[in-house]
Amino acid sequence: MKDMMSVLFASDKENKLNELTLHRTTASLPFGGRYRLIDFTLSNLVNSGITQIGIVARSNYQSLMDHIRQGRDWDLNRKNGGISVFPPFVYNSAREIYKGKIEALYSIMDFLTKSREEYVLISNCNVAANINFEKMLDKHIESGATLSMLYHKAFTTTSRRIVINIDDNKTVTDIYETEYAGKEESLISLNIYIIKKDVLIELVQKAYARGFVNFEKDILFKLVSEGKVSAFEVGCYAPIIDDIKSYYAESMNLLKAQFRNELFENVSKIYTKVKDSVPTVYKEKAKVTNSLLADGCEINGLVENSILFRNVKIEEGAVVKNSIVMENGIVGKNSSLKYAITDKDVTITADRDISGFITYPIVIVKGKTV
Repeated sequence: MKDMMSVLFASDKENKLNELTLHRTTASLPFGGRYRLIDFTLSNLVNSGITQIGIVARSNYQSLMDHIRQGRDWDLNRKNGGISVFPPFVYNSAREIYKGKIEALYSIMDFLTKSREEYVLISNCNVAANINFEKMLDKHIESGATLSMLYHKAFTTTSRRIVINIDDNKTVTDIYETEYAGKEESLISLNIYIIKKDVLIELVQKAYARGFVNFEKDILFKLVSEGKVSAFEVGCYAPIIDDIKSYYAESMNLLKAQFRNELFENVSKIYTKVKDSVPTVYKEKAKVTNSLLADGCEINGLVENSILFRNVKIEEGAVVKNSIVMENGIVGKNSSLKYAITDKDVTITADRDISGFITYPIVIVKGKTV
């Protein structure tokens, strides 16, 4: 890999994941039966030869620390490089949580300046994709741009999206933010950028000195107006997960072979924390169709179009349809769960009927008994 390091943001302050991030940061949100969202970004980095990684936390990052545990599951527990996690404070008199990415980057200036790599990849941790960053760096160097950004073609949603226009040379000619659900596909930024480290340091120092905090509005948009930003399209499944609706919809997409194969059947593997669990047990009255089940489950009811994480128990007569049941969940005898997301350690007692809608799934927070 050419000379590149990475800075990851564990969460974004515009987060709309509500109940799912009460007890965790976005980066450690469970996804796809046995993964966390940060697994995809870390795996992409390691598969691209990037091993110097800084993670900027914002809040509720204990679960993230427990998950990555020095990065050994990604071969990142090494003397040179590896993972560095930075707490969510900046060098200001109030010792407040950083207000934006510029403050966050300024707070880790020592990490940036002491790293030997020439380029920096900046990324959020809410994109579930299988991406080769090495190709992106090659394109960036070839373009001669100050900054390169990743984008994909998708529909805008009611969550914040950055939309771009490009010319025939892949130079970004226009850029704007929207929270409007569009009817036609647009070119949407994945909030993943490559820039020379020295240039980044200079831009951040100047912006911080002027009281700017928003990286996109105060740095990226200005570079676009100067014609200094190039765009690189990700030609694969690359969903942005930043609200309940997108989390549910993209999770359900994994039940379709096309999307599942693009994410997991690529040449590059997606790694996660290894847990030594027993196999899933299907009992006499178990019936499972079109679902993803992790190991350690015990099934004695009906599971249809659903995703079950590790050690989930579906008791006799229980019905689970179009739902996501996270680790250690229990659906009691003769209960029904439809269009729902139950967080870790949730117990649905016997004879309950819980149902949301496909456009508005019901969410039950971590550790609750219903």
